[in-house]
Amino acid sequence: MKTYDWVVIGSGIAGAALSYELSVAGFSVLLIEQHQHLQGATRYSYGGIPYWSGTTDLTRLLAQEGIDRYPKLAPELESDIEFKYIDLLLTIAANANPQAIADSFKHFAVQPQLLDPKLALTLEPLLNPEAISGVLHYHHAYVNPELLVKAYQLGLLRHGGEIVIDQVRQVNQIGVNSGVKTLQTSYYGQNIAVCAGGIGRSLLKSSGVSVKLYFTHAEVIETVPSEVILRTIVMPAITDRLRLESEASRNDQRWDDEDYEVLAPSIDVGAIQFKNQHLRIGQISLAHTNPYLDRDLQQSEIAIRDQVKNIIPAIATIPGTCHRCLVAFSADSLPLVGAVTENIHIFSGFTSPFVFVPPLAKRFALAIAGNSDQLINQLSPHRFSNFA
Repeated sequence: MKTYDWVVIGSGIAGAALSYELSVAGFSVLLIEQHQHLQGATRYSYGGIPYWSGTTDLTRLLAQEGIDRYPKLAPELESDIEFKYIDLLLTIAANANPQAIADSFKHFAVQPQLLDPKLALTLEPLLNPEAISGVLHYHHAYVNPELLVKAYQLGLLRHGGEIVIDQVRQVNQIGVNSGVKTLQTSYYGQNIAVCAGGIGRSLLKSSGVSVKLYFTHAEVIETVPSEVILRTIVMPAITDRLRLESEASRNDQRWDDEDYEVLAPSIDVGAIQFKNQHLRIGQISLAHTNPYLDRDLQQSEIAIRDQVKNIIPAIATIPGTCHRCLVAFSADSLPLVGAVTENIHIFSGFTSPFVFVPPLAKRFALAIAGNSDQLINQLSPHRFSNFA
C-alpha cells in the first residue's frame, strides 16, 4: 500500500496550486481530480485578480503578495498563463448615486476612479450609456484560469508528483494516516487536503467533520468565439453574489437540510473576453444546500441574456452555452486554511481565489515544511467558536 505525504482532492486553482507548492517543498503528492478536462468554478470564472480589493491588513498583504507572485509564475511554471493588466469597469446603475457608490470603496487598498458614462465609453464602447450613471475604473489584472491550472499541474509532475482522474466519495481518518475512497479504489496519505470547492462540505461531513464552508450554484454563459471585441472586464459595482454569500452563511442550521433553498437566485451582469475570443457572460448565484441540484439552464440563459442586453447589448445575443458550477465561500469572507483533524486539512472558501490562492498555497507549504506562519494560523477553520 503506497502512502503519500499528501493526497490533494480537487484540481481547480486551489488544489492545483497547493499540490505544486507542496511538491516544491519536497513532499510526495498525489492530486486527485474528478474530470479529465477542467470543470467547476475555476473553469467558468473570469480569472480576475483584484489586487486592489484588500480591506484589512491581512487581505491587503495577501493581495499584494498575489499580484507580486504572478510575473514570476509564468517563467517558474514554464508556461504561458496569459497574465496581463486590463481595465476593469464596475458599472453603477442609472438610478444610483455615483459618488455614494464610489465612497463605499474608500476602505479598499486602492481607490477607483469615478467616470461618467461618456468617459466610460471611451474605454468600453459596447456599454449602453443610458443604463448606467457612471463606472468605477480600476487598473485590474487577470489570468487564463485553464492555462494557470494546467501550468500548475505540469509543474507538479516535473517535481515528481502524480495526478489521477477519479471521483472521491469519502475521506477517512485511519490511524496515523488518512484514506480517500474513490469510485475505482482507495488512496492513502499521511495528510489529506480537501480543495474540492463547494463539494468539500459534504466530503468533510463524510469524515464526521462540520466546517463553516458553504456554496452557491453559479450559472454562467460561455459564448462561441466572437468578432465583437470587448476591450475591458465589465462587472457591477454592487454585486448581488457577495450580498447573497453574506446572508446565506448566517444560519448554519439551514445547511443541515439536504434539499433547501437558502436564498433565491440573483443575477450579476458582467463579461470578459479571453484571447481565444470566447466570452463569459453574467452570473446567476443561488444558495441551495443540494450540490447536485438540477435546474433548467435554458431558463437561466434567458434570464442572464435579458439582463446583459441592458448593459452591454452587443454581446447579449452571441451564441453560447450556459454552464453551472459550485462556488465555495466561508462565513467571514476569508478562506479556510488548515487542519480540521490531525491529518485532514482544508484549503477552500476563497472569495477572490486568483489573488489569494497563489501566495497562500506557497505559505501553507512552507508552514507544513516547518516555517511557522502566523498568517496561516489566522485562517484556520478553528477560528469559528462552534467549529466541530
